[in-house]
This record gives sequence, structure tokens and C-alpha cells, in this order.
Amino acid sequence: MTSVLHLAGVLAQALLAGLFVTGDVDLLSWHESNAGISYSLLLVQLAVSFLFWRRRGVVWPLWATGALTLAESGQIWVGMSRALAVHFPLGMAIFGASAVMTLLLWRVTR
Repeated sequence: MTSVLHLAGVLAQALLAGLFVTGDVDLLSWHESNAGISYSLLLVQLAVSFLFWRRRGVVWPLWATGALTLAESGQIWVGMSRALAVHFPLGMAIFGASAVMTLLLWRVTR
């Protein structure tokens, strides 16, 4: 469930960024706020993946979430420094990785 919520937050980030770059500058503050919410959800997902590993013995979600946490930490940093040439493609990679991980987690937990 946490991966689904995080994926929804990442999707909202893309939506807000798209609307911001088309001229609605007020959405930049929403984009920044949603970044904090999405990152917080990812940290919850990291804790859940640790518990999942300890209880079910499946370690890949912990490693994948850890890698995603590093990527999103970098994403926040490059976003705040306005390095858009890195921020946009990294955001797309984060979205793709989050979607694949959510799909795989649904398959593992069923």
C-alpha cells in the first residue's frame, strides 16, 4: 500500500511540474510541498520494506527502496538548485522505477 501511495505522489509531482512549466507559477510551491510528502511516504516505504524483509525473507524491496531513496534525495537537491537538465530526466526515471517496483510488489504480495 505504501508503494501505491508513493507512486501517486510521484505522479502528482509530474502533473504539478507539467502545469508549472506551462505557465502556472503558483504550482511551484505545491510541487515543493508534494515533494516533501512523497519523500516522507518513501521513508515509510523504506521502513515497511525492512519489516517485509525480516518477516518474509524477501530482500529486493529493501534494496530497491533504498536506491529509490538515494535517487529522490538527489532529485530534491537538484530541484532546489534548479538543475533542470538533471531534474527532469531523473524525475522520469524515478517515476518509472516507482511504477515497476509497485507492480512487482503487488505480484510478490499476492
